[in-house]
Amino acid sequence: MKKIFLVLAIAASLQAIDAQAQVKSPAAAKSAVEKAAAATTNPKQNTKTATWIKYGSALMDAYDATVGSIWVGMSGQELTLLSGSEKPQSQEVVEINGRQFTKMVYSTKNLYVNENGALEIIEVTNPVVEAPLAKAVEAYAKAAEFDAKGQKTKDIKEALTTISGKYYEEAYSAYGLGDIKGASELFEKAYNAKNTAPLSQIDTNALYNVAFTAWQVADNARAKKYFNECLAVGYAGEDGDVYAKLAEIEDKEGNKVESKNILEKGFEAYPSSQAILVGLINYYISSGEDTNRLFQLLDNAKKNEPNNASLYYVEGNIHRQLGNGEAAIAAYNKCSEINPEYEFGYIGAGIYYYELAVKLQQDADLEMDNTKYQALLGEFEVALKNCVEPFEKAFELSKDAEVKVSVAEYLKNACFRFRNESAEFQAKYDKYNAASQGN
Repeated sequence: MKKIFLVLAIAASLQAIDAQAQVKSPAAAKSAVEKAAAATTNPKQNTKTATWIKYGSALMDAYDATVGSIWVGMSGQELTLLSGSEKPQSQEVVEINGRQFTKMVYSTKNLYVNENGALEIIEVTNPVVEAPLAKAVEAYAKAAEFDAKGQKTKDIKEALTTISGKYYEEAYSAYGLGDIKGASELFEKAYNAKNTAPLSQIDTNALYNVAFTAWQVADNARAKKYFNECLAVGYAGEDGDVYAKLAEIEDKEGNKVESKNILEKGFEAYPSSQAILVGLINYYISSGEDTNRLFQLLDNAKKNEPNNASLYYVEGNIHRQLGNGEAAIAAYNKCSEINPEYEFGYIGAGIYYYELAVKLQQDADLEMDNTKYQALLGEFEVALKNCVEPFEKAFELSKDAEVKVSVAEYLKNACFRFRNESAEFQAKYDKYNAASQGN
C-alpha cells in the first residue's frame, strides 16, 4: 500500500501544478455547482450529455476548491508559497501512529506535515459541497447514458479516472489518520468509480485494499465478500495472500473444512506462499488429520516445477514445524543443491539449528542432574555452532537489506556465546553485531 501511495502522491503533485491557476474560490465553485445542478432539473436540458458533464465538472471544481492549490507530497516551502493569503487558523504538533506531525487547521481542511517537512495527509473538514465526488460519478454516468454516439466517451472516462484517484488520496489520508474503516469505504468508492460505465475498469489494487482494510477492522463479512471478488477477477494478492486471509476468516467463523479447502486451492497456485503454508500446517496439526496430505500437495507442485528450489525450502519448513529434524535438513540441503545462489535454503538450515540450540538450552536449564546438564550443554553448543555456517552463507548471498539484518541478528547471538573461545568468533561477533544494526 505504501508504494501505491507514493505513486499517487507524485501523480497528484504533477496534476496540481498544471491545475493551480484553475482552482476556483469556494464561493465561486459553490455558485457554479448550484447553477449546473439547476440545469439538470430543467426538462429542456436534462437529457443532454453536455448538461451532465458540466454538472460533473462543477462538482469536481468544488472538490478542488475545498482543498486549494496543494497536493500530497509538496514541501512546506511550496505549501507556504501556494497558500497565498490563506493562513492556518491554528497549528499544533500531534502524534499519529507513533509519528509526529504538524497539524495546520484551516476553515475547510486540516493539513498534516510530516517529520521531513512534506505534506502527507489532507483531511477535509468543511467541504464546499457535500459528497462532491459521489455526485460527480453519478453525473458522468448520466452523461454517458445520453451520449448515444459515444462522442464524449473519452472525456467521461478521464473524469471517472480522476475521481477514482481522488478517492484513493482520501483513502490513504484516512488510513494515515488511523481511520481504517473510513479508508476501506473510500477504497470501495475508488473501485466503484473506476468500474462505472463507460470506463468499466476493474481496479484490483483498490479491490484488494477494500478487503484488506475490512479484514484489519475485523469486518469479516465485508472482507470475505471483497476477497472473494478478488479471486473472481483473477487477483490473489501478493504471493496468494487473498487465499490465506480468506481461510483465516473461515477458520475464525468455525468453518474449518472450508478454510482447509481454500488453503489447498491457494497452495496449488502459490506453493511457495509462507502464509498459505503456515495456515495448512496449523490446520493439519490442530485437526489431527494425516499430515502426509501436505507432502502430497508439495509433490504435485514438484512435478510441475522439479527444479524450483523454493519448493524444497517449503518442504524443509513443513518438516521443521512437524519436528522432523533430519528430514528438514535434507530438504534444505536439497534446496541449496538445486540453486546454490538461493539464500533461503541456507536460512532454513540455520534457523533449524538455532531453534534446536534454544530448545537444548531450555532443557539444560531445567535439568537438575549435573551429568545430564553437561551433556545437554554440549549438544547445545554443537547445535549453535552448526547454525553459523549456513547463516554466513545466506548473509553472503542475500541482496535484500532486511534479510541480511535478520540473518546478522541470528549470527550475532550465536557468535556472542563463543566470542571468548577464539579471535575468529570475536571477529565474527563484531562483524554481525554491526550488520544487525544496519551498519
